[in-house]
Amino acid sequence: MRTRLVVTFVVVALISAVTATALAYRDARTAVLRRAQDAAVNDVRTRVTAVAADFDLPPDQRSLSRFASKVSDGLGARIVVARYHDLAAVSDALADTDGRITVELRTAVRAGDGTRFQRVMWRGEPYLVVGMPVTYADGDRRFSGLEVFVITDLRAERDDAAALLDSVRAGILPVVVLAAVLALLAAGTVLRPVRKLGRATRGLAEGDLGSRVAVTGHDELADLARTFNETADALQASDARLREQEAKARRFVADVSHELRTPLAAMTMVATVLEEDADQLPPDAARAARTVGAETARLSRLVEDLMEISRFDANAVRLNAAETDLADTVRASLAVRGWTDRVGVHLDEGVRAVVDRRRVDVIVANLVGNALRHGAPPVTVTLGTTTAADGEWVTVEVSDHGPGLPAEARERVFDRFYKADTARTRSAADTTGQGSGLGTAIALENARLHGGTIDVAEGPEGGAVFTLRLPLRRTEEGAE
Repeated sequence: MRTRLVVTFVVVALISAVTATALAYRDARTAVLRRAQDAAVNDVRTRVTAVAADFDLPPDQRSLSRFASKVSDGLGARIVVARYHDLAAVSDALADTDGRITVELRTAVRAGDGTRFQRVMWRGEPYLVVGMPVTYADGDRRFSGLEVFVITDLRAERDDAAALLDSVRAGILPVVVLAAVLALLAAGTVLRPVRKLGRATRGLAEGDLGSRVAVTGHDELADLARTFNETADALQASDARLREQEAKARRFVADVSHELRTPLAAMTMVATVLEEDADQLPPDAARAARTVGAETARLSRLVEDLMEISRFDANAVRLNAAETDLADTVRASLAVRGWTDRVGVHLDEGVRAVVDRRRVDVIVANLVGNALRHGAPPVTVTLGTTTAADGEWVTVEVSDHGPGLPAEARERVFDRFYKADTARTRSAADTTGQGSGLGTAIALENARLHGGTIDVAEGPEGGAVFTLRLPLRRTEEGAE
C-alpha cells in the first residue's frame, strides 16, 4: 500500500507539473510573439508613414533603394523590401527575401486591405514579415502602388521562450521529489495505525486475547481502532465465560466419574457373584444376571474412560517413557487380550523407541478392538518405520476388510462420543468394550502425548485403515 500511495502521489504530481509546464510555455510563447508582432507592426506603420510623406512617386530604382534604406535605418536595421510595380529594392542587397515573403502575404498587401503580417520559418529559423501598402494622403486612401515589406528576426523571442521552458522543466524534478517526500509522510501517517491494527489482529488470531490498539485522534482509523478494541473486549469476555463453563463441565465429569467408582466397585463385585452362580439360577434370572454383569462392566469401562479423558483435559497426564521394543509391545497387547489367533501381524523386528508402553498398549488395543468388532477378517497389524522431512517415524497400521467408514465418518471418528452409522454396528469410536464412544478419542490423545498422531483412510481393498505415527526417539534423545 505504501508503494501504491507513493506512486499515485508522484504520478499526480508529475501530470500536474507537465500540464502546468505545457500551459505556461504555450501562454508565455504566445505572449512573447504577440508582443513582438504588435511592436513590429506599429513600428513599421509609423516608420513607413513618416518616410513615405517625403517620397515622390513614381520612383526610379535609385530613389526606391533610398526609400528602403531609410525605412530600415529607422527600424533597427531590419530587412526592408520596397516594391513599385516592376521595380523592387532591398535594404540589404545580400539578403534572400524571396523565401521569406510568401505569395499569400504579397497578394493580401496588393489588395490594399491595410497592414498584414505573417510568421514564417526560413531555413529552420523563425521570422515575422510585416507588409503594408502605401496610400495617398489625400483622405481617399487610394493605393499608390508602393508596397513595403519588413522582415524581423524572431530568434531572440524563440530563445526567450525556450529558456522559460527549460526553467520550468528544471522545476519538475524538485516538484516530483517533494511529492514523493509528502507521499511517504502521508503514507506513514495513514499506514502506521493500519500496521498497528494488523499486528493486533494477528496477535488476536494467535490467541492473544489481550491484544489492543491505542486509539488516537477522531478520524475513521480511530473509529476502526475503537471498534477493534470493543470486539476484542467482547471476545475476551466470551472466551473467559466459555473457559469457565468448560472448566466447570470438566470438573463435573471428573467428580461424577470419581463418585461413581465406589458404587460401581460394589456393583461389579455383586455382578461377578451373580454371574458365577448364574448356572444355578432359573433361566430368566440367569439371563438377567449375565446382562447386569455385562452392563456393569461396560459402565465401569465408561467411567474409567471418562476419568482418563478428564485427566487429559486437565493436563494431568504424564508420560512414563522408556526405550521399548515396539514389536514386543504389539505382540503382548494382542496376546493379553486373546487376539493372537485372530489378527495377522507384519512386525519389523528391532524397532525401539522411547515411549510409554502402557499408553501404546491402550492405542493398539483400541484400534485392533474396533477392527475386530466392526470390520471383517482378515485384520492385520503392520509395524514399520518411515523417514520424512520432519524426521524418522514409527508407524503402526491396523487394517480390516469390513464395510469401511464413509467420508463424513472418517472426519469425525476421533470425536468424543461420536457414533458412526450402522455399517459398523455400535460405534466407530469404541473402546475394548461395547461402545463408550471414547476409545479412538483416548487413543488419539495418547498419540499426541507422544508427539504423534493417528490417521484413518479407506483401504485399497475396502475396510478401514488406522495408522498410528510416533516419532522414533532413541534413549539419548529421550534423556534430553
